[in-house]
Amino acid sequence: MTIQNKRIFASILFVLISFLCIAATEEVPTPPAPPSPVGLPIDGGVIAALCLGLFYGAKQILKKK
Repeated sequence: MTIQNKRIFASILFVLISFLCIAATEEVPTPPAPPSPVGLPIDGGVIAALCLGLFYGAKQILKKK
């Protein structure tokens, strides 16, 4: 190998080793949070509000007639 080829080879190795060192120091991301449980029931307050809204709407319609 000539001196020129040795310099090129050394430069390539230096660059590749630099990339490896930078890649090895990156932090590992934290794992994502677990998914929420499937099939959660609707809260009773939502159903009560829906019933009250239907009652109020029916009352207003009957009041106008």
